Amino acid sequence: MHSKKTYTVQEATKKLEHYCAYQERCHQEVRQKLKAMHMIPQAIDIIIVHLLEHNFLNEERFAKTYVSGKFRIKAWGRRRLTLELKKRDIGKVNINQALAEIGNAEYIEVFNELAEKKANSIKETNIYKKRKKLIDYLLYRGWESHLVYEKASEIIR
Repeated sequence: MHSKKTYTVQEATKKLEHYCAYQERCHQEVRQKLKAMHMIPQAIDIIIVHLLEHNFLNEERFAKTYVSGKFRIKAWGRRRLTLELKKRDIGKVNINQALAEIGNAEYIEVFNELAEKKANSIKETNIYKKRKKLIDYLLYRGWESHLVYEKASEIIR
């Protein structure tokens, strides 16, 4: 029979310092990790406060890192980015600050490249079906509908 590994507050704190140093984390991820380690609520609060005070945990920094990564690597639009951050309980102020880091010119450039690339890869002869596939793809990635519909009618005629 396996006994559950238990951690002292010090051990758990060290473990979570490494967890946060390895990659930006949001409060929610840290709380879940501590619960999985069977830490009691008081200990969880003590550890989270420690991580915040020592800058291992910083929601604004998390939001900015998350947005720049998902935007540059996965080409997600603002709607998807906002949704994903809200799911992680990130506050509106931090979400808006993070989104503001993406310049409009870069945003449109990434959108246009993604749309063109996807349009060229869709093997569909019916233009209405092809346009719908492109629209669905771009909306799923969180691009604003006005951009999506405009672009779809512009490149698929």
